Amino acid sequence: MDKFDSIRLFKCLSDKSRLLIINNLIKEPMYVELLAERLALAPSTVSFHLKKLEDAGLVTSKKEQYYVMYSINYEVLNLSLKDLIETDISDKTLEKQREEEYRKKVIESFFQYGTLKSIPVQQKKRRIILEELLKNFGEGREYTEKEVNIIIADFNEDFCTIRRALVSENLLERHNGIYRVVKK
Repeated sequence: MDKFDSIRLFKCLSDKSRLLIINNLIKEPMYVELLAERLALAPSTVSFHLKKLEDAGLVTSKKEQYYVMYSINYEVLNLSLKDLIETDISDKTLEKQREEEYRKKVIESFFQYGTLKSIPVQQKKRRIILEELLKNFGEGREYTEKEVNIIIADFNEDFCTIRRALVSENLLERHNGIYRVVKK
């Protein structure tokens, strides 16, 4: 059962009438009218709740003569809570995809024609922009302050602020006036 179905199942179980229906179906399979009589509910109400339970996978139905008999799906009922709430790989992939889309949107918002329009105020966006600028520096190579300024000046005229931000964000390290990309 995937996470979406788990959420539907938990939502479905948050209703008292549905829990009463499940308790009755655990005893034996039943049809709508019998459940309605036992629970003192209208048949239409019971049908509505049974449809929700069936959509969540907790109840199954099969036609027997004139009636539709409902019974518990023990395969779902016997799942542990851990099985129901565990996230799978696709959720992590989706999360990573959302993060990449966000990064792309930030980069598109702050860069125009290859130049940096402005330096973001928000920390997360600034980090994304600085990481994008860092792609122009070679790892393992040493740069003088003048070389760093020239590289940054190709993107924005405020190279001093950006250079300081790269160092303060621990993306570039500075030692005796020499800059290096910080290894991850």
